[in-house]
Amino acid sequence: MDEVLKGFAIAIKGVRMRLYQQTLVRPVRCSGVGLHSGKRVSLVIKPAHVNHGIRFVRTDLPHRPVINAHIHKVIDTSLATTIGSDGVIVATIEHLMAALAGLGIDNALVEMDAYEVPIMDGSAGPFTQLLKKGGIRVQSARRYFFIVKKPLTMEFEDKKVALLPSDTYKISYTIDFDHPVIKNQSLTIDVTDSIFEKEISRARTFGFLHEVAYLKRYGFARGGSLENAVVIDQNGIMNQEGLRYQNEFVRHKILDCIGDLSLLGMPIIGHVVAHKSGHALNHALLKKFMDLKECWQTVQSPPMALKSY
Repeated sequence: MDEVLKGFAIAIKGVRMRLYQQTLVRPVRCSGVGLHSGKRVSLVIKPAHVNHGIRFVRTDLPHRPVINAHIHKVIDTSLATTIGSDGVIVATIEHLMAALAGLGIDNALVEMDAYEVPIMDGSAGPFTQLLKKGGIRVQSARRYFFIVKKPLTMEFEDKKVALLPSDTYKISYTIDFDHPVIKNQSLTIDVTDSIFEKEISRARTFGFLHEVAYLKRYGFARGGSLENAVVIDQNGIMNQEGLRYQNEFVRHKILDCIGDLSLLGMPIIGHVVAHKSGHALNHALLKKFMDLKECWQTVQSPPMALKSY
């Protein structure tokens, strides 16, 4: 048996993988403010047919333009992940994309009446619970997977991210900040729906007070507050409730990474190893990965009885 396929067979046996595509049972909705725009936005997530993928619809614009959530549509990664097409954008999608990917939802239509996804509480937790409330339905079509065949690495200054062959989808992440509250944090997880929900989804975005003030001065982070971010000053954490996890900071970086990698359009069987990486480097890696076809192979999951899921 081909070594790649053999590894895939091991992955299926060793991890409770979702081998059939999934969507929602019923539509769900929420509203909130955009982190950077400060604008109020209402969002509806609807079920979609097989092979539809994740698509965003701007209902506030004429002709309701649609943008596919795919790496080829990424147009900006400076402060968040923004996709766009023909002058239309959808911004700050990474937390919602992480929730969809973390729960194994392949097909959904996301309708929005503004350009930025609501920040909610700064994590993917509210989206995760919202999607579970809508119910997850197994569909008839089998999933395709990206199997990482050869190592691929991207580096910029002291930042690094790599995709390595593995029998499962896992992420190893290290962050290093010159602040006593954060310091050096490392974590490795297998990306499964249960681990994502329990260990990653509730980790909030974070920033330093002086950076927040700077961003607001130049028209960004208008919707940011202690209600939707962990804010750190020179003395420590400003949020009265403290942290949700002892190492919440590195967990949130893993959350962002899951959201970013979901823009490949299908699940990965591989090991992501990141050191101080962020949206820009994550997306640079994905674009290079797509171009280097010798580094990957797509494999369709084997047919199995749907009742086994």
